[in-house]
Amino acid sequence: MRTKLLKQKNALKAKRIKRIRAKISGTPETPRLALFKSNRHLYAQAIDDVSSTTLASVDGKKLGLGSNKEAAVKVAEAFAATLKEKGIQKVVFDRRGNRYHGTVAAFAEALRENGITL
Repeated sequence: MRTKLLKQKNALKAKRIKRIRAKISGTPETPRLALFKSNRHLYAQAIDDVSSTTLASVDGKKLGLGSNKEAAVKVAEAFAATLKEKGIQKVVFDRRGNRYHGTVAAFAEALRENGITL
């Protein structure tokens, strides 16, 4: 019974991701910021969908941070610094099917505070 429920939840999340991705796309000037949130860590990358390349990324695991609001703010600060080094000021936010609250909202707000336009 449990595996059936997990498959259903994963299918619904995949559906949400597909619906969101149909509406947004990244360019070299305004890349797509894809945020992945696991139970333990946060990962983010700026993606140019035109050439299918990753322009910048940050790994919360390598920074030694967890997946809470405080860690999301620190990951966002590191990511903002990386984006500024690459000359990127504006991104399109892809929350990857997650709700915009908690760690996702904290990450987005910290990016805005560090000068990145979403």
